[in-house]
Amino acid sequence: MTQRRTFLATLGSLPVLGLHLGVAYAATGDMSAMNMGATASSVKLAAVETLAAGAALNDLAKLANTSSQPGLFRASLIAAPVTVPLLPGAPTAFWTYNGSLPGPLIEVVEGDTVEINFENRLPQATTVHWHGLPVPADQDGSPHDEVAPGGKRLYRFTLPVGSAGTYWYHPHPHGHTPEQVYRGLAGLFIVRAKVDPLKAIPERLLVISDLKLSADGSIAPNDANDEMNGREGQFALVNAQRQPVLPFDSQGRERWRIWNASSARYLRLVLPEVSFTLVGTDGGLLERPVAGLTELLLAPAERVEVIVDASTNTGKVVLTAAPYNRGKMGDVPAEKALSLMSVDFGKVTNTVQKPLPVTLRRINDLGKPKATKRVVFSEKMSMAGGQHSVKFLVNGKTFDMNRVDLVSRVNQVELWEIANESDMDHPFHIHGTQFQLVERELDGQVTPAPYRAWQDTVNLKAREIVRIKLTHHFKGIYMFHCHILEHEGAGMMGQLNVA
Repeated sequence: MTQRRTFLATLGSLPVLGLHLGVAYAATGDMSAMNMGATASSVKLAAVETLAAGAALNDLAKLANTSSQPGLFRASLIAAPVTVPLLPGAPTAFWTYNGSLPGPLIEVVEGDTVEINFENRLPQATTVHWHGLPVPADQDGSPHDEVAPGGKRLYRFTLPVGSAGTYWYHPHPHGHTPEQVYRGLAGLFIVRAKVDPLKAIPERLLVISDLKLSADGSIAPNDANDEMNGREGQFALVNAQRQPVLPFDSQGRERWRIWNASSARYLRLVLPEVSFTLVGTDGGLLERPVAGLTELLLAPAERVEVIVDASTNTGKVVLTAAPYNRGKMGDVPAEKALSLMSVDFGKVTNTVQKPLPVTLRRINDLGKPKATKRVVFSEKMSMAGGQHSVKFLVNGKTFDMNRVDLVSRVNQVELWEIANESDMDHPFHIHGTQFQLVERELDGQVTPAPYRAWQDTVNLKAREIVRIKLTHHFKGIYMFHCHILEHEGAGMMGQLNVA
């Protein structure tokens, strides 16, 4: 702790300078340490008010299924630069999937086979990682399966019955993931259930993301604080819009699927005078609804499904991201509330709703673990040779493409203990499977999970331990890492070999 305080005190006296590490580290292939001394000139950011606000909420673009065969979804996905006239007189160059922000929604039914013909028209190698989906390792879009600029590949996998849930897809190339995501590469994926007890409720899809723009309209590079804490832009967008307006369904009830597609921003969501009923997490519906929630905390990469009832509201209410202290380091501004979206209840005619089903689905406990694993997140500060640097570590090591960190057996139930020994929050994510949260431990106090659910991402507060149970059903190499993308890129990632 003494080293950390000394490091931060020195860092606080330095100017915040821009550094595009996704490019700087590409030459060496080494993102294991962030050099705080190698910074470039500062970048003037666009004023928040320069981006138009208040338009009606956009529907999301959908990826068309070109297959006529039942149970087969076939489509093409192209990653390419696109210029968007975002600010007056200052076009912005994004990297997108099929020219869409966010990337087009892929919508299938559990049991379907998915075939995606992917083409890379970017100037960098990339992959498509199917975040949270139970897919074979060679289809997961890991750093080992990069698609070169100008290259193509076919992703093909079958989604088992029971995998219905709210997922997404994004790049995962070694050394370039943070940049490619903050330039716009992220898309949505929904696996629908064959039998859905909430199917009759009107559904809204809300993708919350960050955008950091320079005054000239270009995507701003990361500065030192971004690389240390994770990138947060001056714009927090919903469906790629600034503060849109959602006209609430006249019948007074909606089902919201919410994605936190930010690189690092935590979302403590509050809708004044309205409570949330949680009905689903990353991997689909809960066993039973959890009603009366006044706020929702979504770490980066987490997703939820909630039921929102208008009740007696007749005006506009603002969905807000309330302040959340995640332990940022360095000289950073105080956390403040962000207005994300207005919800207009003006056309609601029905204020009384039927009770939700008592049971949404059955989730069986994974059972007694046959093996255990321990994962430790930590950070290491250094001022060696007058250079300020920070490393983000898993089990005391930075990521190495040539090293296997843990070994599991296929179809074996395991208990994983993940310990956050750093001074800030970190969201843990594992590829290729969903897990069940067993319990949390903080300051010696153990708290059992409040409900059984399927997740692929879970937040850890500073000095917190979480315990999860999981099983992998395919052999091969899978990643596990912090989903603050700058931390992942700077070394906080490991490799699991399922044999």
